[in-house]
Formats: sequence, structure tokens, C-alpha cells
Amino acid sequence: MMEDSKKGILLESGTNEIEIMEFTIEDNLYGINVAKVREISMNEPVKSMPHTHPAVEGIFKPRDIVITVVDLPKYLNGESSERGEKDLFIITNFNKMYIAFRVHTVVGISRISWEDIHKPDNTVSGGEEGVATGIAQCDGELVTILDFEKIVAEIAPQTGIQLSEIEKMGYRECREMPILVAEDSILLSKMIEEALHKSGYVNVTMFPNGQELWDFLQANRDKKKAALVITDIEMPQMDGHRLTKLIKDDETLRELPVIIFSSLITNEMRVKGKQLGADEQLSKPEIGHLVDVMDRLLAKHYG
Repeated sequence: MMEDSKKGILLESGTNEIEIMEFTIEDNLYGINVAKVREISMNEPVKSMPHTHPAVEGIFKPRDIVITVVDLPKYLNGESSERGEKDLFIITNFNKMYIAFRVHTVVGISRISWEDIHKPDNTVSGGEEGVATGIAQCDGELVTILDFEKIVAEIAPQTGIQLSEIEKMGYRECREMPILVAEDSILLSKMIEEALHKSGYVNVTMFPNGQELWDFLQANRDKKKAALVITDIEMPQMDGHRLTKLIKDDETLRELPVIIFSSLITNEMRVKGKQLGADEQLSKPEIGHLVDVMDRLLAKHYG
């Protein structure tokens, strides 16, 4: 396994930087946040499984854990391509799951600012159905950063946000306290907003990145406009760690509760978030847990 110290986990907190692992499929260059990567593995035999998504190649057991293998070329291109002996598996860990993605080559790692990652327009990303979460320039090359959470949610919908968790809570009164949410995934943004509305939080404003939420806070510096902030970590322009740092370093805003709600919540990331002053850190897709924590923090801060 890759050591955390080699993965960029120890990047200085709140600097708005990301390390991108670049890889290829055919001749196209793609990227993944290094924080999601646990290991690069040689191509190994995979046991096929019945009744799975067409892009699910099967499972393999590299050591002590069974891991699902996704044929990423097939997922992206919609048709089977020849699996080469020199293919690699990028073994990832996010949303509390280990998943391996077949790729053709791994190029290397680049450190860049989130400010240099741009949201692709609909002609490139495929609109709401697209899997390009950002476009970055690394060493003079354009790299398409893929939305791996969306890929997994499409392949296995049961692993995504479940509105049933909110429905199990039963009747809840409407709450007008303003909730600000930074989430760049169009799909997840809609699901989070719908879930919060169902839970009674009807005054929710969604932002596509930390920068736009921060700009809003700068223009609206009172509790009537913001009672609580929920932020993802990975976002173009400004990530959630940078946003948290800016809020907690601001004399006027520092008492504003901040919840980091991300697929990247590991022990190492939890340490980072705590150093920056986050009030709570929760792993996606635990939407019911998120609402419970919101209830508690708002009761604590505002009675």
C-alpha cells in the first residue's frame, strides 16, 4: 500500500492545493485525487460475478480484502476494449469502500491549486449525467478529473445517499434557519438539498464550490443569512479545507458551525479537519447522521 506520507495527506492544511494522480485510458489523460488512492497494483486475474453492472469486471483478493474491480475503459467508452497485460489497477478508498479501477497506464502525480481546476461546461461534461468533475492543466497537458463517487453511485445505487434514512425519522417540523452547502457534484447537490428539505430544513442555499460560498459569507456576515455551513472537501476554485480555515480564522464568522461532509473522511483527513477548526466531520453518504449532527450543533449554538 502507498504510505500516507507519500500520498499528499500531509500537505499543509488549508492551502487550497490538491495532488492529482494522472493516468491514461487509450490516449486520453485522466486524473484522480491522490487522497483517494491507496495502492497501484499490477493487473491480476479477476473472478467475474453474475448480475452486476456491465462495467463491473468482477472481484479479486490482493491480500486480506475482497475488492470489486471496475473496468474503467468500458465504463467510459461504453464498449469492451482489449484488456492488456500491462494494464494497472488503481485501488481506491472513499465512502468507506475499497474499489479497484482498471486503467492503461499511470503517468505520475502533480500538485496544483484548486483555483486552477475548472468546472467543465455541459458540452464537455455531458451535463448532469457527465462524469468529468473538473479540467486541470498539469505540466502543460489538460487532464480530465473524473467524478469517481458518481461512477460508483451509478454502478451501485445502494451505496449513494438514501432518502429512506430521512423518511425513517418520521414527522419533523420545518426549520427556517439558513443552511449553506458547498458541493460541486450536480447529482449529489440535488440529493443533499432534497434530503435536507425532507428533514425539515427548508432554508437551504447550495453553492458549487467553496469560493462562491465564501463570497456569499463575505457579503452576508450575520446569523440571519447563515446559521450553519456544510462543505465537501474536493471542489474546484476552493476546497472545503480552505473554506473551513477562512471561516474559523475570521473574527466575525468563527462561531459559525462548519460540518465537513465528504467521501474522503479518513483518520488522516479527520486530523486535518480538526486542526482547521471543523465542528464535525462526516463521511458520505450518511445523510441521516448528517441531519442528526445538524440538529445537535444548531441546538448547541442557538438554543
